[in-house]
Amino acid sequence: MKQTTYNVAPGGNQMHAEREFDGSLEQVWSAWAEPELLDQWWAPLPYKAVTKTMDFREGGRWHYYMRGPAGEQHWCMLNYFKIEPQKRFTSDDLFCDEEGNPNKELPTMLWDVMFAGTGASTKVSVKINFKSKEDLDKIVEMGFKEGFSMAHENLDKLLEKAKTLV
Repeated sequence: MKQTTYNVAPGGNQMHAEREFDGSLEQVWSAWAEPELLDQWWAPLPYKAVTKTMDFREGGRWHYYMRGPAGEQHWCMLNYFKIEPQKRFTSDDLFCDEEGNPNKELPTMLWDVMFAGTGASTKVSVKINFKSKEDLDKIVEMGFKEGFSMAHENLDKLLEKAKTLV
C-alpha cells in the first residue's frame, strides 16, 4: 500500500505531505472538490466528515465537522483563496465552532495543494505553512500526520471502489 510521506525542515514552520493515488487526475481532483466525495474519505476512521456547506470557488469555503464514534463534533473550515482546476488550490484550514467562528486557541494552517496526473495515477503534494514552529508542533502532537495518512487510505479505498463501478 502507498504511504503518505512527510517532510519538515528542522526548526521550520512548513510541512510537506505527498502521496500518489491510483486514480486519474479528474477523479482525485473531484475527491477534493466535491462535498459528497470529501465526506466519504476526509476524516480518519472511526470519524466521519459531515459537510454543513461547501462552495468550492475562489472566495468560497468548506464548513464541516468530523463526527466521532461517541457523536462528538469537531468543527473546521477551509477558506479557498486560489483555484486552478485540476492543478492546485490554496486555502486556510482552521478549527471553528458550528457557526464558523474561529477557535483562536488552535493554529490556523495555510494550504497549497498541488495535483499532477500521470495517466492512471495522480500525485498530490500539500505544503502546509504555520505561523510558527510551535503551531506546527502542536498540530503534529494532535495527531495530524496519522490522521491525514488514514484519510488518504480512505481515499485509496474510494478510488478502488470507483474502479469496480465502471
